[in-house]
Amino acid sequence: MRALNLRPTSAMAIYAHPDDADVAAGGLLAQWAADGCAVHLVVICNGAKGSHALTAETGSVRDVRGAELQLAADLLGATTLTSLDQPDGSVANDEELRATLVGLIREHKPQVVIGPDPTATFFAGVYVNHRDHRETGWALLDAVAPAAAMPLYFPEMGEPHHVDQLLLSGTHEPDVVADVSRTIDTKVKAILAHSSQLAGDADAIRELVYGRAEQAGRPIGVQFGEAFRSVELAF
Repeated sequence: MRALNLRPTSAMAIYAHPDDADVAAGGLLAQWAADGCAVHLVVICNGAKGSHALTAETGSVRDVRGAELQLAADLLGATTLTSLDQPDGSVANDEELRATLVGLIREHKPQVVIGPDPTATFFAGVYVNHRDHRETGWALLDAVAPAAAMPLYFPEMGEPHHVDQLLLSGTHEPDVVADVSRTIDTKVKAILAHSSQLAGDADAIRELVYGRAEQAGRPIGVQFGEAFRSVELAF
């Protein structure tokens, strides 16, 4: 395990649901934004099925989650926010999604792309990684390598762009840790912005986030960290 020493001027985070980026990488995204990096947030699903209440109306849930997403993105300091507005549970690593992601990558030209590790399926015998997370991960990998960099892939989506590095969150094989001690409070605020998704009270969520960040930071000797699987892409 090594410390992540990366200071990009442009970065893109691609996640499935409105709260995913904040939970997975909110500290790092906020830190980069504070340091002047252009942070582009892409969220594929609208979150309209994100309620355990049988009587909930998907339209109202969608509106609430959209407002929460905007607030969280503002707290992180995101330069742009793109919501693809797909229904929850419908994400597919298909040509249409890959073309859309390639277009966004070519438009914003990120040096680094952050997203979910699609190879991680089971967690601690109690959780199965959401299908939307896995499909999003596969789609972003295929969009980045090789499609976005190759001119004959989706030529209608703009000039080719080579992404230098991938950072995959929610992974079973982390090899880098970002020190997010400076922005852990911002991460917590962004997570709490998704109030419709909080099963416990704010204090309990705050303690959980701090606890996980403390555990992630321990291997490199920092107070709070976020762990990722790093892939440095060759031409």
